[in-house]
Amino acid sequence: MSKAARQRSARERLAEERKKQAQKQQRMRRLMITLSGLVVVALAVVITVYFVNKKDAGSYTGALAPTTRQADGAILASKPGAKAPKLELFEDFQCPICHEFEKSSGATIKRLAAEGKVNVLYYPFWLFKQQAEPIKGNSQRAANAALCAPADKWIQYHDAIYKHQPAEGSNGFSNKDLIGWAKDLGFDTPQFEQCVNGGQKQSQIDSMTNYAEQTRQVTGTPTVFLNGQSVDLNSTLLNAKNLEKAILAAKPVDISPSPTASGSATPSTSPSATPKK
Repeated sequence: MSKAARQRSARERLAEERKKQAQKQQRMRRLMITLSGLVVVALAVVITVYFVNKKDAGSYTGALAPTTRQADGAILASKPGAKAPKLELFEDFQCPICHEFEKSSGATIKRLAAEGKVNVLYYPFWLFKQQAEPIKGNSQRAANAALCAPADKWIQYHDAIYKHQPAEGSNGFSNKDLIGWAKDLGFDTPQFEQCVNGGQKQSQIDSMTNYAEQTRQVTGTPTVFLNGQSVDLNSTLLNAKNLEKAILAAKPVDISPSPTASGSATPSTSPSATPKK
């Protein structure tokens, strides 16, 4: 083979190699585009599922179960005549995980209570009484205002307090704001303002806190009992679907509510529900 022929052959092999390399790069680009598209779709699905499961309780616009204040200050949300499981919710309005629980599962709890599938008892107490300011004061003022609020507006006020929860370590839940949110809901009466500004429910806060910590052995919030059994936070409380399954699988219990206009300072330590036979 002549020198010229060898040079042409080398050029042809080089051209062929470049062509193959270009085709390979083109295939890789197409593959990367396809994979990127799949990642975007998968991410969109994950985000959609996340926000569906994290549906904010404030987005619930259905009917609410009637609410009554019990002798110990707890709020009972129960459809009249409902024979259903009992869900007891111990919470502190300054607790960030309580806020997450409310956002993830609050709407489900409200809906099931309205449908007569669960009877809910809310126990707002002062978990952070031993903490430094401003957490200590934030917690106390919110609990006091919640106990001052009328029973028929309590759920709406409960949600408003959580909606305005201050960042951890920040000042918040001022009496002025707590009264302002009541005004937005239409119950800013002189009696309510006096109750908030005067801290008139302090003895009931102390009693509710003692009941939570001493009688029920609550050491953190949120703590939730379903028919007297503690419900796991991560697997159930923060997963609305799992919480609903647990509630629907639980047996009905009889509840004998004893609503009062003002509440008493001492929560009852006797069982308020017995299994239905």
